[in-house]
Amino acid sequence: MNSTEALYQIADEMRGIANLGRYFTKDPYDQARYAQLLALSARLIGVVEQRDPEEILPHFEDLLYHLTPLSGAEFVAFQEGKLLLIKRHDNGLWAVPGGAVEMGETPAETAVRELWEEVQVRGQVTQFLGLFDSRLWGSRIKLQLLHHLFLGEIVDGTPQPTAEATDVGFFTEYDLPPLSPGHAQRIPIIFQLVRGELPIPYFDSP
Repeated sequence: MNSTEALYQIADEMRGIANLGRYFTKDPYDQARYAQLLALSARLIGVVEQRDPEEILPHFEDLLYHLTPLSGAEFVAFQEGKLLLIKRHDNGLWAVPGGAVEMGETPAETAVRELWEEVQVRGQVTQFLGLFDSRLWGSRIKLQLLHHLFLGEIVDGTPQPTAEATDVGFFTEYDLPPLSPGHAQRIPIIFQLVRGELPIPYFDSP
């Protein structure tokens, strides 16, 4: 990567952090800080392209989620044939650990990070299982999300509840708890994939 490409990438990461922060925070001081960060990212592009940052900034403000689907990643872990699930704090339902891909991450890195943040264990991705389009799998979110599923191993620690997961557990496909929207449809497919009953990687075909 040359220096110009590196600066574009840094500016894009700053833009993504600033816009997500502005979208989710209610604190007026944080709103101002994120707006300042967004302006700095526009200034950086202005330096690279020798353009007025005020000309660039309106375009950056419109790119909250770019113009493409949002990416998410989930970590699939098994123990003695049972699947690791978390009880989400937001809806009280169960799901595979995962979340949105952040700026500067690969989906695999996101899956590992989310595993740590949600159940406080270190993991290692071993295989890409498939890509699932939220529109086709009942995820019930406002934006189109592409779920990247990764099979992995827990390499350190024991899963435990956190601020993001009020409970954790390992389940067979015959004793699943109440599942979060989308997971109820995808989790049976996960068991089929790891048994070799479906081709890997799985993807939604037309």
